[in-house]
Parts: sequence; C-alpha cells; structure tokens
Amino acid sequence: MSKENLSDWPLSHTSAEEEEEEEEDDGELKVCQVCGDRATGYHFNAMTCEGCKGFFRRAMKHPTKFCCPWQGVCVITKNNRRQCQACRLRKCQSIGMMKELIMTDEAVEKRRSQIRRKRMVEEPLLSPQQEAVIQELVNTHEKTFDITFSHFQFRPIDRDLNPMSVWNQTASGQSATLTRRMDNLSSSYSTSTPTSFSSSSCSFEGEENENEKEDRSDRGKKTVFTTLPHVADLTTYMIQNIINFAKGLPSFRALAIDDQISLLKGAMFEMMQIRFNMMFNVKTGIWECGPLTYCMDDAVRAGFQRHLLDPLMRFHYTLRNLQLQEVEYVLMQAISLFSPDRPGVIHHGVIDGLQEKVAIALKVHIDSKRAKPEKHLLYPKILACLTEMRTMNEEYTKQVLQIQDIQPGNSFDPLILEVVSKDSRARTPSRDA
Repeated sequence: MSKENLSDWPLSHTSAEEEEEEEEDDGELKVCQVCGDRATGYHFNAMTCEGCKGFFRRAMKHPTKFCCPWQGVCVITKNNRRQCQACRLRKCQSIGMMKELIMTDEAVEKRRSQIRRKRMVEEPLLSPQQEAVIQELVNTHEKTFDITFSHFQFRPIDRDLNPMSVWNQTASGQSATLTRRMDNLSSSYSTSTPTSFSSSSCSFEGEENENEKEDRSDRGKKTVFTTLPHVADLTTYMIQNIINFAKGLPSFRALAIDDQISLLKGAMFEMMQIRFNMMFNVKTGIWECGPLTYCMDDAVRAGFQRHLLDPLMRFHYTLRNLQLQEVEYVLMQAISLFSPDRPGVIHHGVIDGLQEKVAIALKVHIDSKRAKPEKHLLYPKILACLTEMRTMNEEYTKQVLQIQDIQPGNSFDPLILEVVSKDSRARTPSRDA
C-alpha cells in the first residue's frame, strides 16, 4: 500500500458514526468548532476533531457531573482541552452536538457488521483496459487455434512398432538405467496420477537387449521411429499457429525483432503444451485433436523418452484438473510468451511490463468471474504449472536434438530445429514458415 493510501486511514478504528457522518474532503482545511484542532468531519451534528468526538460520546454514555475550577469561563484550545472537562462539554453542546445521534453499542456493532459484510461481498472488477487486453488475446487465439485440426495436412501415423523397442534402441549409454526405472512404472503410477501408456509400454523383459551392446551409430541405422514423421508434422503445425498467435498481438509486434525471436523460442514448448492440454481427456488419458487422437505411446514411438514423458503426463493431468476456462488458458499462454528472463532477451523492462499486465488481468479475472470454491488458490496453481513446464523445456530440446542425431533422414522440419536451437540470432520465424 502506498504512503498516499496509508494517509487516508485513521490510526484508530473507524466508528459506525464516523462511517455515516464523514463527508468527502473538498480540499479545504476544516477546524474543530470545539478546540480549533484539525476537524475530520461532522460528528453528532457538528464539525469536530476525533478527540472532541470521542470525548462527547464518552461524556454522554457515562454521565458524570463535571465542575470547572476556574469560574466556568475557560477558553478551550487544542493544548488545554483536557484541563477542564466541564467547559469542554459545555462548548460541545453550544455548537450543536446532540446526544440523540449517538448510537447504542448494539447499533454500532450491527452497523460495523454490515460494513464488514459489504466489504467482503465487493470483488475486484476488470477495468476497461484489462477487458480490452483479454478480448484482444482471445480473438487472436481463436483465429490461430484450429481445435478441429481441419487444416492439418499430415503424413499418416504408423503405430505398428512396439514402443518398448524404440526405448531399448535409442537409450544411449543409459539403457540399463532406463530399464530399471521402467520396471517400476506400473507400481509408481498405481499410487499416483493415472496414465495413458498402453500395457505394452508398462512392462518388458528386464534382461539387457543385445542391441544395447552395440555402438550408437549401429543402433541408429536399425532404429525406426514409426510415428516420428506424423509427430513432426503435428509439431510444425502447432508452431506455425503459435507464431501466428504472437504475430497477431500488436504488443508483440512492437517489440524488437531479436526479442520476438527469443520469446518465441523460449516459450514455444510451453505454449504447445498449454494448447494440447485444452484437448486432453483426463478420463481416458487421450488427446482428442478433432478426428485425431493421441496417447503418450505415440510420443514414445517418435523417439521421446521417459524422463521427459513421465513429468509431462503428470503435468497434463494436473493442469486439466484445474478445469480452466478458455480465457484462462489464453492468458496463461500470454504470460508464458511475455517472459522477460528468456535467453537472448534484450529489453527486459518492456517485456516485464507486458507480462505483469497480463498476469494481473488473469488474477482479477479469476477473482471477479469465479465462484469462491472454484477460485480458491487457482491463480497460484496456474503459476505453479507454468513453473513446472519450465523444468521440462530443456529436456525437450535435448531429446529433439538427440532424435535428429539418431535418425537425420526421417526427422524434424527445419522450423522445429530452428525453435530448439540455442542460437537466438536465427532468422525470425515467419507466419508462412
């Protein structure tokens, strides 16, 4: 709270009479008609300070016969008002302060309860500027999010290969460790979040495969990632749509071109997962992308490995169980996009301001549009999901480059490789890429 706001609040608790009788400050200095001190408003029918207001209330509620030791002609001032209660009370009555306006203790408590309830009911409202920001983001999202996948041109998906053979062939020097880790897959998931992995990917022979004894180049020649062409097409399609989303925002287009590149490269994986989560079915563990459906085994058959897919699966269950509205998903994407701490970002202050604006809009939206049970800790839970995705970003890049290295002839589109590359000086991702 700012110093200006603090100065508006009295140090003592505001009484019900004060709530009812104080008038708005018009800038003119008001003087207490009893002692000449600075007045805070009309109290019991007269302009007085807080001290004289309290004195009159006490004198009327607990009547005592005051006696003036100086013949009853004292001049009451700010400095001597405590010295003669009799003359002070007489002055209060002479300026029109009325005992009848003092509320009883029961009435005061009732009034205070009403004020407290009113303040609790009042919720923050989105400002016109925040409404405009949200509407712009939602409109741009709807133009660039093909939830039916009607414009997705892809190579057919081949699910013939057992996903376990892919892991056994691509585990480079860590295959034995992966084997031990995956032996515990069924038990670990039975006590935690459900998973969409098929039974074939939940158990396999624990003995070391002969292929694991061969060198990496030989394994690469034999490895066939059957779903990789399709997954690569799907990833490219999602990247193109996310680039169009970012380019459709005037605030993003206004940034320096190097910052645009850095933000897109840094946020791409996270924004893809946010969009995929909107199509995730928690009951089946399936991503329903229009007429197309995917399970995590499809990522396995494309060459991705468990130490990325395990936390990624848990993330999708966690985020989907928050039951976010579309506008909240959109604002979540924008918070991820405008992250000032991405590698290569130059103008941190500008981007930090954009992220703060979107984050505040999300917080106010939740507070004003959600019912109390729904919004409990929702905002920090969304931020926690964004943080969790960050921990997977580097592993995703690492595995994409590893798959490309193992199977360069049947791998990723140049646009994907450009996004995961660490060179922030690469050409700007284009709308038509």
